[in-house]
Amino acid sequence: MDASCISYKDTGFFSHTVAEYIDNKPELQSFYGYRPDMAGFAEFLKNKKVVADREVLVRVLTKQYECLESVSRKAGKSEGSYGTTPSLPERVGVRLNLELLKQDNTYTITTGHQLNIFAGPLYFLYKIATAIKLAQQLKTAHPDKNFVPVYWMASEDHDFAEINYTNIGGKKVHWWYEASGATGRIDPVSMRQALNQYKGVLGMEGHATDLAGIVETAYTKFDKLADATRYLVNSLFGQYGLVIIDADDHEFKKEFAPIMEQDIIGQHSFKNITETNHKLHELGVHIQVNPREINFFYLKDQLRERIVFEDASYQVLNTGIKFTEAELKKEIAEYPERFSPNVVMRPLYQECILPNIAYIGGGAEVVYWLELKSNFDHYKIDFPILILRNSALVIKKEQASKIERMSLDAIDLFKESDALQTYWIKKHSGHNLSIAEEWREMESLFEKIKLRAYKIDPTLSPSAAAVQARLKKAMDNLERKLIRAEKRNYSVRLEQLTAVKAELFPKESLQERSENFGLMYVKWGQTFIDELIRLFEPLDFKFTVLTEK
Repeated sequence: MDASCISYKDTGFFSHTVAEYIDNKPELQSFYGYRPDMAGFAEFLKNKKVVADREVLVRVLTKQYECLESVSRKAGKSEGSYGTTPSLPERVGVRLNLELLKQDNTYTITTGHQLNIFAGPLYFLYKIATAIKLAQQLKTAHPDKNFVPVYWMASEDHDFAEINYTNIGGKKVHWWYEASGATGRIDPVSMRQALNQYKGVLGMEGHATDLAGIVETAYTKFDKLADATRYLVNSLFGQYGLVIIDADDHEFKKEFAPIMEQDIIGQHSFKNITETNHKLHELGVHIQVNPREINFFYLKDQLRERIVFEDASYQVLNTGIKFTEAELKKEIAEYPERFSPNVVMRPLYQECILPNIAYIGGGAEVVYWLELKSNFDHYKIDFPILILRNSALVIKKEQASKIERMSLDAIDLFKESDALQTYWIKKHSGHNLSIAEEWREMESLFEKIKLRAYKIDPTLSPSAAAVQARLKKAMDNLERKLIRAEKRNYSVRLEQLTAVKAELFPKESLQERSENFGLMYVKWGQTFIDELIRLFEPLDFKFTVLTEK
């Protein structure tokens, strides 16, 4: 593939705050730690204080990967492959990185996402590819240190409706199931209909059989969605040493228990983040998340409900469960896994159990992390460097040929459909469809008219201006009619343009926010993943257009 880059600003799909963070706006600097560049990483590495228990981390991760070992053995694969293919790079990659995590000079580069079935939209993969590429680049810059890419599974999230479908090839594949509690604990046994539908869209050509085998194993050989997702993601990225973590674990939560207790009782995160949000709001930042007084859920199988403080006790909503303060402390000490951080406390939990130096997220994630630094400071936990994940548009060869025949550039495609058609018509029409020059002449005449009216009677000047405004509106309407008439003359070409635009920007949105990777894997196989990692440049902060050669 060939790669070209576009400024995020020029795409029109990213917020002002994201652009200002990338551009190092001074007003935002107090809301994060180090800059997302090589100089920032060099400085952070001098000062980074790791609080994670590396022994616990490696022990738990090794145990979590045993489920992959078991499936590989049953399938007759070589032991230790940690994936569908017992290739040496994969075995060495994950195993080596697990061993490296024991060492004090090893750090993680983390991204996180929900457990979307079939890996959800493309940006799921883009996050992970960004983490892998950044880890590689940091190793090159700091050969005396090690950097491990990590995918943090949002296994405790309970919003099943956000993960139970994917869009592929114009079809919506849906997992019809009534779920409750943490999604990572759901048994995917009821996915057969969705699985068959997804495999049907993949077809039989190219690498379809390979991907069909991966998803079939993922969703039929494991009894937890978290393990199924681990298998799927490991099959795609295991050879690059990606470590996949499920933080829904007793030992991990035990590390975090002191902060759990302090925050639930003292409501520190609520106070800290609320104050920060006021400051960000004054800067014109759109607030992504608002904290609650208590930012933890109570978690059991098929149960994840908010904890609230009411009537002098800690109560679990929609249940009869409640605790006195003493009982709450005892419950946290004995069963820390029953306490699940919400969106504003999960990042702190992550940084407590990983030796992490960077978090990779989408635009909205980067902005909501800006809300959190004061809470990190309160608990004396280092705030990671925030990296905007790579974004991409994938253009197949036949689509690229159509775009070239229409004399368009990639940046043109980011215009809204109607604006794109108007741009193309003005560029290719043999007629001058703009009456801007004529309007400038009329404006000059109106200035004379308004001056004459003012000399006769100063109160007539606003009347003349009103006539000018009405005429401007009429002229604009006339120009639109000229363009519409010319569009009819080019209807066939515009239909072709509209079709290409719809393929690449489903529902006027970015391809990566809707389309699943499946058909791209069918076409290119593992090479597609390899190319993402090869061509992404995490610290350039540009939108990447990937065009098939």
